[in-house]
Amino acid sequence: MTPPPGWYPDPNAPQLERWWDGSAWTEHRRAPGAPVPSATPAAPDRASRRAKAVALITAGAVLVAAIVTGALVLRTDHEGTGSTEANTAATPTTSDPRPASPSPSEPPSASGPSADDPGRIVDQLNGITLPLPDGWVRPQYVADDDVVMTTDGTYDCPAGVGLCRHGLVSTRTASATGQTSPETLAKQDISDAADAAFEENAIGQRPFGGITSHRLVASGQIAVAGRSGYYVRWRVTTAKGHGGYVQSLAFPSSVGTEAPVVVRFVFDAGPDGPPLSDMDEITRGIRAVGDADTGGGVGSSLGPSN
Repeated sequence: MTPPPGWYPDPNAPQLERWWDGSAWTEHRRAPGAPVPSATPAAPDRASRRAKAVALITAGAVLVAAIVTGALVLRTDHEGTGSTEANTAATPTTSDPRPASPSPSEPPSASGPSADDPGRIVDQLNGITLPLPDGWVRPQYVADDDVVMTTDGTYDCPAGVGLCRHGLVSTRTASATGQTSPETLAKQDISDAADAAFEENAIGQRPFGGITSHRLVASGQIAVAGRSGYYVRWRVTTAKGHGGYVQSLAFPSSVGTEAPVVVRFVFDAGPDGPPLSDMDEITRGIRAVGDADTGGGVGSSLGPSN
């Protein structure tokens, strides 16, 4: 049977008496024969419970502090002797918490424009690139595969057959003629260029009613993509419409067998036609593929046009 609440010899210190609350020992102790407190036995019991709770909380706090301190000491000692994979995973990083900046992009290559350059046309076959002036676009719905750029948009041809464009530029390799002289090539090609543009097209139509006359505007030697070239420019009068300008430009290619390259220009002469300055700009801006520093046309050799 459980003894009733009261003072009994302390099992751990027989020289003292300890309060038994009827179910467990409390923390209250006294010397044998000491006066009994005026409070009822429940009072020391409540006080003892509060004291016990405070003691447990204090002991718990001390234990936690000891554990944390021990962990820090062990970690410091462990890091001093070389960390393991587990320790590395648990240890906070000391690197910069900001997102890593992307690696600086490489500067544009000095080797020249790429096929992705929206401002240039790349003709890999002939080893050249050409500037694309404002108002000019890459060819769309053009039957001639040699055409590399056109003015934007179309209009009804003056003779009422088909659709025309105000400007065309085409390139081709002049390997079938057997000629290598840029001057000879340009002088031979200009007539064919004029006929194809203003006399009769590839399907037998005469969009301008045919050519009535032509006159030489300018011709001469010119440096193109670092090579010596030659150009001839005509003003063409047609039966219908305002007529136009054609130019044949010949120069050696900088790739392969260095076969001559011929660049043809066809511009309408009417108020909606492109300015002749575009012809000069394109001519001077021709570069060898892979060489952005190669000079284009020489200004002094490209005279003013009428």
